[in-house]
Amino acid sequence: MANSHQSTHKITLSTECHLTGGPCLPGARLLAMLNGSISALGKPLADDFAIAGTVCMAACTRPCTIAFQASGRATYLFGDVAAEENIDDLVGFAVAYANGGVDGGPSAAGGGNLARVPAALIVSEALAGHFQ
Repeated sequence: MANSHQSTHKITLSTECHLTGGPCLPGARLLAMLNGSISALGKPLADDFAIAGTVCMAACTRPCTIAFQASGRATYLFGDVAAEENIDDLVGFAVAYANGGVDGGPSAAGGGNLARVPAALIVSEALAGHFQ
């Protein structure tokens, strides 16, 4: 998503398989659907998210894999996400995450909750002013 200001939340999806060296079509489809759904939320919430694909999130047996991240906040990793079945749950989780409503415990954003990584302020992000 192209934003005129700094996004404070990042959603990352597996869109390419390191095992096959090719694209992960379900991940690419989910990326497109999520971009559209988050954009439809309108300002200011839609501007609060950067959504991007990545080569591998080391959960090859649990595709599609998606992570919700923000500096100083817990990171959530979900697997077994189906674009058509879980898009509403993912958008609902994104809204709750942006509003600080999920850091107290696990949540179901569709698929399976693989991990909740405790919050950490990542110095390179804080100094650079953006996610790398």
